Amino acid sequence: MKCISVYTKNFEQFSDIYDKVLSTKLKEDEETVVEGVTVTESGAVPEHYIDRMRAKRDVVVMKEKGRDITILQHGEVFEILVPEEHDLKVTSV
Repeated sequence: MKCISVYTKNFEQFSDIYDKVLSTKLKEDEETVVEGVTVTESGAVPEHYIDRMRAKRDVVVMKEKGRDITILQHGEVFEILVPEEHDLKVTSV
């Protein structure tokens, strides 16, 4: 799974830029700013990462079932976990 880190603690701000973040093409470890918010392509994470994060008390786990995307919120960061096949669809658009 590919991980995109969005550095904001404001859920409303995150929601406003969510689709723009998903459509932004970044290389691994590349950083950009979307509407004043820093976004980083953080590379791949293993499948068990979600389970490990879910076990922590300070992590909120959200799921977008239509695109099989998982969103983790903790501290001042949202992590968007995108399956590799979704990544291929995004880059072909």
